[in-house]
Amino acid sequence: MSERRRPSLHERWALLRFAVVGPLLASPPARGELHEQLEDLAGRTWIHPVTGEPTRFGVSTIERWFYAARRAEADPVSALRKKVRKDAGSRPAMGEKLRAALATLYSDHRGWSYQLHHDNLRALALAEPARLGPPPSYATVRRYMKATGLLKRRRIRARDTEGARRAERRLDQREVRSYEAAYVNGLWHLDFHVGSLRVLTSAGELAAVNLLGVLDDRSRLGCHAQWYLGAESSEMLAHGLSQALQKRGLPREVMSDNGPAERAAETTEGLGRLGIVHSPTLEHSPYQNGKQESFWGQVEGRLLAMLENCKELTLALLNEATLAWLELEYNREVHSEIGVPPLRRFLDGPDVGRPSPTSDELRLAFTASQYRTQRHSDGTLSLEGRRFEIPSRYRHLDRVAVRWARWDLSHVWMVDERTSKVLCRLFPLDRTRNADGVRRTLESVADVSTADLLAPKPGIAPLLEQLMADYRSTGLPPAYVPMAPRADTTPDQGDAP
Repeated sequence: MSERRRPSLHERWALLRFAVVGPLLASPPARGELHEQLEDLAGRTWIHPVTGEPTRFGVSTIERWFYAARRAEADPVSALRKKVRKDAGSRPAMGEKLRAALATLYSDHRGWSYQLHHDNLRALALAEPARLGPPPSYATVRRYMKATGLLKRRRIRARDTEGARRAERRLDQREVRSYEAAYVNGLWHLDFHVGSLRVLTSAGELAAVNLLGVLDDRSRLGCHAQWYLGAESSEMLAHGLSQALQKRGLPREVMSDNGPAERAAETTEGLGRLGIVHSPTLEHSPYQNGKQESFWGQVEGRLLAMLENCKELTLALLNEATLAWLELEYNREVHSEIGVPPLRRFLDGPDVGRPSPTSDELRLAFTASQYRTQRHSDGTLSLEGRRFEIPSRYRHLDRVAVRWARWDLSHVWMVDERTSKVLCRLFPLDRTRNADGVRRTLESVADVSTADLLAPKPGIAPLLEQLMADYRSTGLPPAYVPMAPRADTTPDQGDAP
């Protein structure tokens, strides 16, 4: 509930003065009667606008107010306001050199309090009185910092990196504004959150859990939320996001932070294959994903608060409770910002979503693409230290394009590197089965059959026949002298003794 604004000091003085002279303006006195009515007003008691104590005003003071209000017929109350001092806002106690010293302190230490800035500025002024002059008071320093925008701000860079420096410069130079997508399924937010509760595992241990949450920007609808054991990974992201897609449809854009799961090849390539624009937040700028951070507050404040006394909290129980809370409370309760339940706004649209692919198509989408070299000796390639067989019809390829997810080597596909079309599925090499000696017939690579390729043709090769014919056409004898056989030997016996 908003609190009613209290009039400022200048407004309270103006209203009081108008209350004093208002009767004279409403019923102007006749000639010669003004002084008598002024004396009557001077004899009355009024409530002081600052102290609240009873007070009186002199005749000359009331007369000055009366003439000032009468001259300003359009806005007499404004004419009765207290005048602003000519030196208001100049802060003579903060000289130019003191301001420069304070600006330097603030640039180096934006997370300091006003008191700490004042104490350090005072120490500088006492150390260099000739250059900086007398130190200002705490109230002066505080008013100056608030008036010039030198507000306390959490330091962005825990480490001095280029990305952190860019984020700080961006906050200094660019305004921060809230936003909302114009269409349902136009923009989704996704992120991981480490829960404050632990779950009991089958090994009898308490383990930390990570929540993957997916929200629609326009409607604030919780598309899907699921807890996982351990640190966030691309496998968890693909698993949870695939469920959100099958529940709500394909969005046009997804915003996430720059975590390792969000930057993984399976994630980025999968979103690209599904026609979803991936928009990571800027470095050290979590405010861009503010709706997701607000959702975590409700998860902790309502959902996990209702489970804090559950001693036998398992992962299955936690996920069951989360989905019940998400679908029956969060998505159906009136949202404070949009004024309607998220589910209602999601259904009302306008919607730019698309139908979701099947589970198999999503599994194929969230994979990484790489090239591997085929070992022609046995027609295999290596993935993650394991050998996979390539069908014999592709035995002529040196470089093979494959797609797979690092967490699931049971699904490996060979694709056309030009069109990305799936050619076949690859399976692990079974050395034990290959030991039986049975081999499959080689499949045809081109239009020529394998039998034709294996049948040699007798005679001289075509090229050599052509060269011999060309040589004969010159009309010259062969350019060699044959050796005459010896009379006392035969070709078979040689020069035996």
